[in-house]
Amino acid sequence: MSDQPTHPESPSHKTVWERDTLERLAFATLAEQRASRRWRIFFRFAWLSLVAALLWTGMHKGGVTGASPSQPHTAVVAIKGEIADGADASAEWVVTALRAAFEDEGSQAVVLQINSPGGSPVQAGIINDEIRRLKAKHKKPVYAVVEESCASAAYYIAVAADEIYVDKASIVGSIGVLMDGFGFTGLMDKLGVERRLMTAGVNKGFLDPFSPQTKNQRTHAQTLLDQIHLQFIQVVREGRGKRLKETPELFSGLFWSGEQAVSLGLADGLGNLDYVAREVVKAEDIIDYTRHENVAERLAKRFGAAIGEGAVRAMQTMPVLR
Repeated sequence: MSDQPTHPESPSHKTVWERDTLERLAFATLAEQRASRRWRIFFRFAWLSLVAALLWTGMHKGGVTGASPSQPHTAVVAIKGEIADGADASAEWVVTALRAAFEDEGSQAVVLQINSPGGSPVQAGIINDEIRRLKAKHKKPVYAVVEESCASAAYYIAVAADEIYVDKASIVGSIGVLMDGFGFTGLMDKLGVERRLMTAGVNKGFLDPFSPQTKNQRTHAQTLLDQIHLQFIQVVREGRGKRLKETPELFSGLFWSGEQAVSLGLADGLGNLDYVAREVVKAEDIIDYTRHENVAERLAKRFGAAIGEGAVRAMQTMPVLR
């Protein structure tokens, strides 16, 4: 009788092994589904928390408030970078900070800390008007302290202050207005490119870089610039008064060093923020009321930009009025 080889895996053993394997797979799948469900719940909760934070930010915009009176101090509002809608130095943000600075009972004076090459005359005009209104309402002095530059629209704001202090090497002035752009009509002719611009209204394509500019359009643009320039000059004269030493070049758009600005009456003296707080305001403690964008506001802007981009794409095939 010959010996038969024994098989370790009999049919019964194989069945048990398959069942155990299937059970383990089933339990692993169930555990994975549970973990996936937990993560979905977590992310939904996180998004809800983010939305709630954005809504709270929209109702309570960041920045210092003057709700609680403080000890005597010098209030500072920084105006830095381009003065434009949506920028850190926009009228919305600067005016909010100014109101808080003036309303705080502890603020002895408000200092505008300026470092800007200029920007929108509209935004600058709004800020200038509000500074003068707040000065009259709260009876507090306002000083401007210039760092590297205070040009164009930034100087438009500065002249609302009672006094302007500069560094001897600061750049000050540029009392003028410009409208810049490019024209590509000659290049298009050389390349054989035809511009197909359809308008309703003879001047609707005014300042289009791919269309020739007519004499009437150029005259209209220059009249517009001259009018805004006169508005700028009037604001400077009202703010600086008899301190100005007017020359033919003063309102030509040139800019000067801080030392020259003092001699021309565009500024009152040399000094930085600490000097003005200590020697002029007589309140060495400095509190910054400048509004700074927080994380939630940055996320809100990005979220809004994404939605806006989608809306623009959806509307691209529609005729628009602009």
